[in-house]
Amino acid sequence: MIDIKSIRENPEYVATALKKRGVALDTAQLIELDDRRKVVLLQVEELRAKQNMLSEEVQASSGEDRNQKIEEGKKLKEETRAQEEILKELEESLKLVMTRFPNIPQDDVPEGGEDQNQVIRQVGEKPVFAFEPKDHFQLGEQLGILDVERAAKVSGSRFAYLKNDAVLLELALIRYVMDMGIRSGFTPISPPVLIRAEMMQKMGYVDTPEDLAERYYLEKNGLFLVGTAEQAVGPMHADEVFEEKELPRRYIAFSTCFREEAGSYGKDTRGILRVHQFDKVELFSFCHPEKSREEHGFLLNFEEDLWRALGIPYQVMQLAAGDMSRPAVSTIDIEAWLPGQGRYREVSSASNTTDFQSRRLNIRMKKKDGKLEFVHMLNATGFPIGRTLIAIMENYQQEDGSITVPEILQKFVGKSVIEKQ
Repeated sequence: MIDIKSIRENPEYVATALKKRGVALDTAQLIELDDRRKVVLLQVEELRAKQNMLSEEVQASSGEDRNQKIEEGKKLKEETRAQEEILKELEESLKLVMTRFPNIPQDDVPEGGEDQNQVIRQVGEKPVFAFEPKDHFQLGEQLGILDVERAAKVSGSRFAYLKNDAVLLELALIRYVMDMGIRSGFTPISPPVLIRAEMMQKMGYVDTPEDLAERYYLEKNGLFLVGTAEQAVGPMHADEVFEEKELPRRYIAFSTCFREEAGSYGKDTRGILRVHQFDKVELFSFCHPEKSREEHGFLLNFEEDLWRALGIPYQVMQLAAGDMSRPAVSTIDIEAWLPGQGRYREVSSASNTTDFQSRRLNIRMKKKDGKLEFVHMLNATGFPIGRTLIAIMENYQQEDGSITVPEILQKFVGKSVIEKQ
């Protein structure tokens, strides 16, 4: 949730910034609603003050005067209760309107949607094959490490069994990125994959019908399945206060994730590119509000180190405002080269959400002067396991259908080549 103070002080700037996302919202309506809330709040505070004064007068009075003041107190209590109900309704209406406002994009984020995303740089050389490269689905089936057909029989479409060396490769990726994270000061964590609806809402991922369509919701229990570990890690410190010296607080989290993948079709649903269940290692940071841009760069560098170490060609993309998630002010993606598709595909994403989520979650920092300020929260992808497997399989495939294991992973996998089982 953005700070209503920024809207009141510069409504035109906010409206213009949100148009970069393709979002048109009535800031005047919001300010008018907040003005009404303030008027009623003042009335409620005055009525409460009168109640307190009258209560003292009752204690000091006696006889008929006391009875008269008691009756006056009853009427005042009813009037206060009525105004409090009006205040509650106004606050709920204000909160509802505020949730419609996504975060304000950074000034350097391009306007528009996906077509306006900008390539910042390309790293690594694309492999050249003396044969027609296969996609991961063909390779996985032929090697006996991927079974989509049996998964469909058991769970339906867009599920898969990883088998044999694919499982070892997955575990190798998890261990490698965890080791790197720990060396870089991240705290390893394995979070729950079910979170309360209130916490998902406060993270800012169910404010619109489109966002809600991506989530799995267990209505009976009032719980959401997470689509990324970020959604479970962010609320960990709800209603807590960090000391300034404790920041940044960085976590590296492994979890299974669940998404509806609404609107996906065609080749994207073949194999394990877009599935309903997948594993992912996520990076998360709570940081000083004055250092979140610097922290964003740190997370991006960490991601790039991972992909360079794997030897996978990739490109870095600055997302346009309309292609970012609602909580983000800036998102930078990494897209890996997939020879089987002949194109780059998103594998990692680093976002700065500033105080959009911490304001909802009430996560603050105590400054040296004792003042409290909302922390900034950031998230980034360590490895999305499925898509990383795809990138390895397609870039390291050999003419005989085998796959060379990237050198950095060989000690974890226990072999240098994946061959048919």
